[in-house]
This record gives sequence, structure tokens and C-alpha cells, in this order.
Amino acid sequence: MAPQSSQLDSETLAWIALASAQRVSPKLWLQALKKYQLSTVDLGSNASTLPNEVKQLTNNISPPLIDAAINWLQASDNRHIVPLSSPHYPELLKQLDSPPLALFATGNKALFQKPQIAIVGSRRASLQGKRTATDIAYGLSSSGVIVTSGLAMGIDSAAHQGALSGSTGTIAVMGTGPEKVYPAKNSKLYEAINNDGGVTVTEFFPGQGPKPWHFPRRNRIIAALSLGTLVVEAKIKSGTLITANLAADMGREVFAVPGNIANAYAEGCHWLIQQGAKLVTNISDILDEVGVQPEQLGLNVDEQNEKSTANSLATDKLLASVDYDITAIDVIAQRNAISVSQAMASLLEYELRGLVAAVPGGYVKLRGK
Repeated sequence: MAPQSSQLDSETLAWIALASAQRVSPKLWLQALKKYQLSTVDLGSNASTLPNEVKQLTNNISPPLIDAAINWLQASDNRHIVPLSSPHYPELLKQLDSPPLALFATGNKALFQKPQIAIVGSRRASLQGKRTATDIAYGLSSSGVIVTSGLAMGIDSAAHQGALSGSTGTIAVMGTGPEKVYPAKNSKLYEAINNDGGVTVTEFFPGQGPKPWHFPRRNRIIAALSLGTLVVEAKIKSGTLITANLAADMGREVFAVPGNIANAYAEGCHWLIQQGAKLVTNISDILDEVGVQPEQLGLNVDEQNEKSTANSLATDKLLASVDYDITAIDVIAQRNAISVSQAMASLLEYELRGLVAAVPGGYVKLRGK
């Protein structure tokens, strides 16, 4: 049924073969295996004695896709094919009605077994939204929780970058084959994830590019992998809210970061909160809800408290005069009874410390600082 490979056992090869049948859903394969009391290996070794129903399914198996999978795997020791039967296969993903039969992963596959929180949101996120995603992802990663997202621009990228700055790593779920980076602008981020303790993963075979129907399938994996999904900036009609709804349908927690009511990209978060999603202002709101605490994950709690204390010292009048929305420099100067030039000179120090950011029209305070 498949070419032999020194790196793959017969069972893994069999799962790859079943997954290569693109017109047959995983659910249909699993139902057939159960109905006729077959193993995946039986489909290849006893082809002539298979029930007609199963023979028809095997006609959809694609040898070119199997070859592509094996060639991709053999090109690097950092690449892995994780079949449904593998101990490395994510347990939460098995709860899907039609789970992927094989995953193509690059990087640290051990992350699949660790607690995860998904962070998703708009591709056209604001500077503040991206900073919020980065800060929360960094906090979760520093607390021993894996951050999972979809390798898209905007909130996804910010979440991955924040998690990489922490200590635990990140999982990027792709809507393409494992070597096809989409969008191409995220190629450096893709490499950083693969080489710095994270992992990229997909159910799509090597060589398969982005297709519109791939991304809802990617989103279901993001939601299924995670204990909960956090939304940071999204419109009501968006793929982000589809991911959040999938998470809710699976019985997982849904979280949302509130925003400015005038911001169209905050309306999705506000709608989720109205529907019962938990409003989030810091990582404790998430950790408390999913029942995970830093000490359970081996984190040095005293060290984290020291960092929090250091950040809380920056609460003087000048910093307090900068809003989380864009604040004009003359407004900041007026609030502090100083000249514009004095205000700009003082704010430069806060920029260097990562407490504020200069943006068109003024400055914004960076959340979590």
C-alpha cells in the first residue's frame, strides 16, 4: 500500500496512506475500521480479502502523497509524522469527531502533551492589540503554558512571538503543507518556532498550498488542542469567532479581551463577552479558569512576583497620563503641566523600558506594564 521507509514502521505508513485519501474523511475510515474489526495494517496486508466497502475506500489512497510525506520526513531529523496511534498524538485532538489521522510536525513534538491556551484574533490588529497578545502570550509561556495559534499576521504572529520570548514555547497550526509558509512574510517566524523549542504542525501533506477550505480545518485543530481560546480583537463575522465558537462547542473555555467600543475590531470580543466568554485583563484570569497554576508547572513563583513588583513601580503621574488608546503629546504635556519637549524627552525613557509606544498621533500605554 505504501513504499517502505527505514524511518517509518508499518503502522505509521498505514495511517499516512489512509490520510492520503483526500476524499475520505477520517471519521469514515475510523468507522470502517471499527465496523469490520480491522487494523490499519490489515488494509495493506490483506487487500484481496477486504470487504467491498473498504476496498472502495482504499481506491482513494494517493501514492504520490505518500511519497511526498516520506520524502519530506527524510529531509531533516527535526521533522516528524505523528499518526493517530502514536503516544505523541495530542490527547485532546482525539476528542474531535473526525480527528486528523496523521500530523506533520517540525520542531519539538513534546509540546503536544503540555497544557495549551490558544490566542487568536484579527490579521489587521491594532498596535495595542498586538502588544496585548504579546504580553499575555509571554505571561502564559513564562507560567508553563504553551501558546497555540495559527501563524497568521496580526494577533497570531504577536502571540507566537510573545510565547517564544517566554520559557515554554509555542505551537503554530498551519493551513498548508508543513513546508509551505503562509503568509510568506512569516517565514522567519516559522523558522524561529521550529528551531527555538516550538513546533509547527499541520494535517495537510507536503506540497499542499493554502486553500480557502483549509483554514476552517486548521481552526478546528487550534480549538481542539487547547484548554481554552483567548480572542484579542476580532470582527463578529470572522474566522476568529468561528474558532471561538468551535472551542465552545467542544466544551472548552472561551476568553476575550475587551477593547474600545469605537474599535470595529473589538466588537467580536464584546459580543463573546455578552455570550458568556470570560473577560480577561491578565493571565491570572485564564489560569484560574482552566485550573492551572505556575507552581504546578515548576515555575519559580518568587521570581515571577519580583518581575511583577518591578513593573508595578512604574506608576508615576507621567505614565498615568498616557492612555491605552492613542493620547496626543500635547494632551500628555497639559496633564503634567510641562512643555511638549519635556514630555517627549521623558516619554523616550518609557519607550526604551517598553512601557509606552510612539504611534501616529501620539503615544499609547502598553498593557500589562
